[in-house]
Amino acid sequence: MSDTAADAAEPKIRAGAGVPASETPRPQGMLILLVFVVVVAALYLAKTVLIPITLAVLLSFMLGPVVGLFRRLHLPKIAAVLLAVLLALVVILLIGTLIGTQIADLAGNFPHYQATIMQKFAVVRGFVNDKMAQLTNNFGHMSAFDGHSAPPPAAPGHPGGSSTAVMPVTMERPSPSAMALVQTLLAPVLQPIETVGIVIVFAIFFLLQKEDLRDRLIRLFGSSDLHRTTLAIDDAGRRLSRYFLAQTGINAGFGVVICIGLAFLGLPNPILWGVLAMLLRYVPYIGSLISALLPVALAAAVDPHWGLAISTLVLFLVAEGIASQVVEPMTYGSTTGLSPVAVLVVAVFWGWLWGPIGLILSTPMTLCLVVVGRHVKRLEFFDVLLGDRPALTPVETFYQRLLAHDPDEVQEQAEQLLQTRSLSAYYDGVARPGLELAADDILRGALTPAHVARLHQDLSTLIEELDDVDDVDPPHRLRLREAEVAGVERPGRQDVKEPAPDVDVPEPVSGVGTPPLALCIAGRGPLDELPCAMLAQLLGKHGFAVRTVSHDAASRGRIASLDTENVALVCVVSLAVIGEPPHLRYLVRRLRQRLPDRPILLGLREGLDGESQTEQARLLGADACAASLREMVIAAVEQVRVPEIVPAALPSVATAEGV
Repeated sequence: MSDTAADAAEPKIRAGAGVPASETPRPQGMLILLVFVVVVAALYLAKTVLIPITLAVLLSFMLGPVVGLFRRLHLPKIAAVLLAVLLALVVILLIGTLIGTQIADLAGNFPHYQATIMQKFAVVRGFVNDKMAQLTNNFGHMSAFDGHSAPPPAAPGHPGGSSTAVMPVTMERPSPSAMALVQTLLAPVLQPIETVGIVIVFAIFFLLQKEDLRDRLIRLFGSSDLHRTTLAIDDAGRRLSRYFLAQTGINAGFGVVICIGLAFLGLPNPILWGVLAMLLRYVPYIGSLISALLPVALAAAVDPHWGLAISTLVLFLVAEGIASQVVEPMTYGSTTGLSPVAVLVVAVFWGWLWGPIGLILSTPMTLCLVVVGRHVKRLEFFDVLLGDRPALTPVETFYQRLLAHDPDEVQEQAEQLLQTRSLSAYYDGVARPGLELAADDILRGALTPAHVARLHQDLSTLIEELDDVDDVDPPHRLRLREAEVAGVERPGRQDVKEPAPDVDVPEPVSGVGTPPLALCIAGRGPLDELPCAMLAQLLGKHGFAVRTVSHDAASRGRIASLDTENVALVCVVSLAVIGEPPHLRYLVRRLRQRLPDRPILLGLREGLDGESQTEQARLLGADACAASLREMVIAAVEQVRVPEIVPAALPSVATAEGV
């Protein structure tokens, strides 16, 4: 359509039936905000009911492996569930009894620590008073600027004061009844017992009805794909159970170490501080430090000096460092799969919403949401908001950095990725797909010529910077490949997939005398010269002499003057879409007329399998068609080594490379 026709059609579009449905504004933001407010209000108002249910769900996850163990011992399901819950109840009651007795003992001994506490308070107060006196003396001269001083307040009975007498009033409360005394004494005891009872009952039903609950979740979130949804939910349940069980074991070990260490240091009530350290360590990052505050304060009260307090703090820091940096990575990986910022935010949120219980439950509940979000498409936003996986793929990050005109970050990303993959894998898995995104934006008019020129300059610089990188597998990837061949399982977290090892890169051309000359021609697209430069660089690293020309050099008017001396093969690289681009067909025809006995290779977009590659090559008149730069390198090596054999289909090469 010409510009005039487009201008004529524009008023018709504007005068049409209205804005298309996809562009009609919808109050989705207000609806999401309203739903969030309603959910938060429901969580706060119904916390008395929701807290026991949440504890029961988490307890059922923890007891899942224990129930499975009893089932493998051929116990009936009901007996296995009841026995596992009974063991959990015994542990809970034991912990509660320990905490109660230790608190009572601490309260009985507190008067003995009062003298030390008052002495240290006196020292601190004297220090503060001295500093305040110095501050007052330094600024005392400012009072000289006042013309008069405020008169002292008039005393009662003075002519300037009030003469009204104040009569004291005594309020006498009626003595409480026996029932009120019983309620006052039993309320602090009955409420925890009630909560524990509700948790136990719900946990039993959750464990007994696990399959039924799973089926209902499948019905809600994925009944259209039963196989995938069932595998996802079962996998999520197993991972959560293993994590909670491992985290409970690590926290219990942390508490035991703290208890033994404090007993060795001579701090009173070490069992109490060990139990609190175990419970508070469920709060990430800051839980162990919070659990250290009271023991350090008690150490300062017990010891007239500061040695015991410092030793207590060092004990907590060392124990937490070993647990977080050594034990946890060996048990279930270096991280929990949660974003550190998100963990702190949700800890504050749940602590504000549900108090101390919410603070302890924040990480387990957040982990549940993230794991479910990774498996259920409708809840994927939980994984994006709370998970530690990058929000953008490497390809999207690459393109975003280019749009932001940040070549340093582009190069930094390239260096990081090249530690785990070869140069051709980086080009095919990140750089070239990023260029395809840019080509699509150019077609729809999203990028201006200035943006295109800047992007071209940044990528040309990147290619030059990577010229000293060999196209080989890094040692880390070679070790992974050897381990896979030997059947050894990769270490690390099970829910984090390592990038697949690179397909073997062809050996450099050898035994052919003078290095064969490859003529690399870019397509006519505004970015085609960049993948052409990448291919030329890769061919040079595999023993080829390379000559690179633009698309205009092979145009109808200039093809006759194209330098084709000693050319062994021709490679045409374009970001054109799969199909039958006419300009490529005519370009291949011109090259065939000029070099009738030389193989011509075409590189198009990804997504071609062996059959479509052969068909695409036939339609365009080329000898071979490849969907990646590495496939073009492989095809070029084969053409040079066995020039009389033209491969019908190139090997299938995975270009995603784990990204």
